[in-house]
Amino acid sequence: MLEEKIKQSETRIFKAVFPNTTNHYDTLFGGTALQLMDEVAFISATRFCRQRVVTVSSDRVDFKKPIPSGTLIELIGKVIRVGKTSIQVRVDLFVEEMYNDSREKAVSGIFTMVCVDENKKPSPIDF
Repeated sequence: MLEEKIKQSETRIFKAVFPNTTNHYDTLFGGTALQLMDEVAFISATRFCRQRVVTVSSDRVDFKKPIPSGTLIELIGKVIRVGKTSIQVRVDLFVEEMYNDSREKAVSGIFTMVCVDENKKPSPIDF
């Protein structure tokens, strides 16, 4: 059952990289990439537990390749660990050329989300 919930919570989002999201090098702002990754982690964790979750940490975010304007990106979030109140989600960001089949992993990171109650206190994950 746990493995099935993990599989069903996998989240994929595609975006186009437009000039309004890039820096003076014409590549995606690192902060924008982190924001998108955090959003995908949030969606994956929420889909997994169907409870309120908040981000408590991001670990080891590696920027391996610049993401130029005019490309497509795919963000994939996968639950990799479940604790009593926390869920770890690995998010990989792939960059694709628009007009050929080139695809490479550009960024990866692990986000820890914690379930919270209505008072924003940690709450056990319901299974």
